[in-house]
Amino acid sequence: MNFINRHIGDHGSDLAAVNSPSFTADEGIWPVRYDSIEFVAICADIATILFAGLLSTLLFSPAGRAPAGLAQACAYAAIASVPFVYILKGRGLYRPTELLVLRSQVRAICLTWVLLHVLAAAVEMLDDNSHFFQGAGLLSAALGLASLIAQRCVTRILLIRCFSGRRFARTNLVLITDQPPSTHAGLSETLSVLGYCVKGRFGLPAIGSDPDSRKRLSSRVIEHIRNSEVDKIVLEAKPERWAELRAFISDLRVLPFPIVFIPVGAASELLRHPTRSLGSAACVEIQPGSLTAIERASKRTLDIVGAGLTLTICAPLLAIAAVAIRLDSAGPILFKQQRCGFNGRIFSIRKFRTMHVLENGPVVVQATALDPRITRVGRWLRRTSLDELPQLLNVLDGSMSLVGPRPHAVAHDGQFDKLVRKYAFRRRVKPGLTGWAQIHGCRGPTPTATMVERRVEYDLWYIDNWSLRLDFEILLRTPLEVLRGRNAC
Repeated sequence: MNFINRHIGDHGSDLAAVNSPSFTADEGIWPVRYDSIEFVAICADIATILFAGLLSTLLFSPAGRAPAGLAQACAYAAIASVPFVYILKGRGLYRPTELLVLRSQVRAICLTWVLLHVLAAAVEMLDDNSHFFQGAGLLSAALGLASLIAQRCVTRILLIRCFSGRRFARTNLVLITDQPPSTHAGLSETLSVLGYCVKGRFGLPAIGSDPDSRKRLSSRVIEHIRNSEVDKIVLEAKPERWAELRAFISDLRVLPFPIVFIPVGAASELLRHPTRSLGSAACVEIQPGSLTAIERASKRTLDIVGAGLTLTICAPLLAIAAVAIRLDSAGPILFKQQRCGFNGRIFSIRKFRTMHVLENGPVVVQATALDPRITRVGRWLRRTSLDELPQLLNVLDGSMSLVGPRPHAVAHDGQFDKLVRKYAFRRRVKPGLTGWAQIHGCRGPTPTATMVERRVEYDLWYIDNWSLRLDFEILLRTPLEVLRGRNAC
């Protein structure tokens, strides 16, 4: 199962479902090969969209009458299915391991389906004689979305049964490898899970062997395959010996079967990353950006709208806090401190002043629960986290986001960077007013390396699993965490 685990990544629930022992291998073989899953999934989507269009027309037609606009409904469904399938296929969402990740499938389906129908509705407005989106079309859009999501749930269940029960139709192959027999177990297990049956194994000559050894091996492989029922050739070897492998593969071109190369060794890690083109050169994307352009735009929109509304609603409360600070102790109302933000850029964070001191230098002492430096009003502001509200101005000017890793003082940032190996990874996104770590109780001072590591783990999980839905969840849970008052000081 290592093949499946590696391709699914960090989706723990999906891995648990695939590895579940609920299904056994003796429940029968299904007439679907692993290689054909993508094609079957595409056909299922097209059929689902056509079915939703036809059903919506039948449901919208008056009882006892022949359904009107049946041909138009089929045309709309067929037109909608083409760009829908094209977009999802372009994003690689029809691959078997991607079909197992239900959350990303549902998110992609909803975004693509809504976008296509918004564009279709805009086109419809230009046609005065068309009223499809005023009747059965609206029902078709809703029914199509629900049907696609339901179909993905069923697809995931069926795939789990296939993986767990080893029920894919058999595909015969020949394995040619330069690995010792002791390492074959892992690959053989993976091939068995995916429905592949090894009909022959051949060992590659050692690196630097004479060409005659290669020729003898290729002759043996060709003779074996021509006398067997084989569908595919799998070549497992180190990429470092590609010059030799290329000549060997050239010898096998007389066979009308696909040849698949499985790289092993350290260099194989490169081939697990997506490839891109840079002019005429091929390149490997080692680390993608944390967010795409569309995701950054949607997050920025949420920041501007959310910060603007919150400032408007909380304006009276902010005014009261400002007056209380001024009457309670001498000093400015707002306190500005240098913090480390996105990509390590330094910015000035805004907070209500809660202390008698204004530390903003190379040494900053973190506040504690009974810190004598905290003012009377400041203690109340810190307990309720109202001292953080001026950071909404940072959100509006773009130096912060509503949700993200909490920024630390520059002096602390340097210390934490030395304590925690992956601490700098937090700077891949903008710092936030609240975050995944904060709603899990990670607030207040961080006197130990363990506490810093815990926050970093939460922050990195947020960065790797970001979505608008997750941002909304954190924003909704933040007031509840403030009321609980865990670790606040």
